[in-house]
Amino acid sequence: MSDSVHPLLPAATPLLRGDDGTMQVGGVDSTDGLLLDPVPGLPGVLRALDGRRSQRTVRVEAARDGMDPRLVDTALEALRSTGLLTDLDPADLLATGAGPAASARAVVELPSAARARRPAVWRNRRLAAVVVEGATRVGTPLAAVLAASGVGRVVVRDSGLVRAADAVVGGLTTGDEGRPRSMAAADAIRRVSPLTDVRPLPAGVTPDLTVLTRAWAASDPLTGQAAEGGAHLVATVRGETGVVGPLVVPGATSCLRCADLHRRDADARWPRLAAQLVSAEAPPSGSTLTCLLTALLAAGQVLAYLDDDGAPLTLDATVELRPPDLLPRARRWPAHPACACGAAAAREDPDGGAAPAPPGAEAPGQGTMGPERAHPLTGHDTAPLFPDAGEEDV
Repeated sequence: MSDSVHPLLPAATPLLRGDDGTMQVGGVDSTDGLLLDPVPGLPGVLRALDGRRSQRTVRVEAARDGMDPRLVDTALEALRSTGLLTDLDPADLLATGAGPAASARAVVELPSAARARRPAVWRNRRLAAVVVEGATRVGTPLAAVLAASGVGRVVVRDSGLVRAADAVVGGLTTGDEGRPRSMAAADAIRRVSPLTDVRPLPAGVTPDLTVLTRAWAASDPLTGQAAEGGAHLVATVRGETGVVGPLVVPGATSCLRCADLHRRDADARWPRLAAQLVSAEAPPSGSTLTCLLTALLAAGQVLAYLDDDGAPLTLDATVELRPPDLLPRARRWPAHPACACGAAAAREDPDGGAAPAPPGAEAPGQGTMGPERAHPLTGHDTAPLFPDAGEEDV
């Protein structure tokens, strides 16, 4: 391991002394731990591993205090192989905010970011811009979580005024009632991350990702046009169900229009129903627990996309959180062959045939409301398709 790495042992990692002078590092829960032989001065060296000094500097300081640098190297390598030690990229350190408060917050967040497969993840987050469309009970907490997780520019767009029912933990407050939602959301972001840029993006600048948080934004042509040209993610609560996805990468994944076409195929009334759903702003809905779990799940998808750390769950899929258990369930949305987005054509195999459909690509029978009698609707009839074969616990 290079002497230029910057080792970080998270401050919350337990350092426990045994009766025989040994030291246990971690290992008190489901994570691995390491038992180290007694070495005078080693606990202080480990506790000082804040990621801001290179391993070379740590060795020099240990030698200055009378310790054998080889013992320090051995201990650090053992911690590294156990997964207890995180090596920070110098670019991540340069991207942390100035001042002791910002540094303290970064030290808490950096270990998770540094475990991604790409280098300089924290730096890349600081350079990213995310737009959240809607200061909702999901949108504002989501924006705050993204800011606290290192995203450098988080912009919440909303032209409305705060209502009493908009208040939620980590988002808008009861004291914000009557204020412009965009301003109140910016304050919520600043409470957790004062250095995050909350200014609107300049005209013509496309954000790295747009998150659509209004209940039926996915079916609203105007909202779709606002996100057109850039990647976008749906994250909302519809009624009492949290919905995250699909995450749309234009030209590469199924899009919101693909989903609407699948709904239309299953129920010819869907365009008329969708028009009614988006004709007025939906009232706030969803319990605090549902809203916050939805925001957290969405934040994970946003960061997975920004970090380029594997394929996010919501590519060609939605994840639903339904009461009472709120366990996440994925539902697949294939690209629609009639959609102009081109994703279906891009997936044709080399022989010219269509690529295999994702699991559950067969639509179930649909209940309808006819003049003679009423059929019960199941919740899948106008919600995402393919529940039988395509729905799975996450």
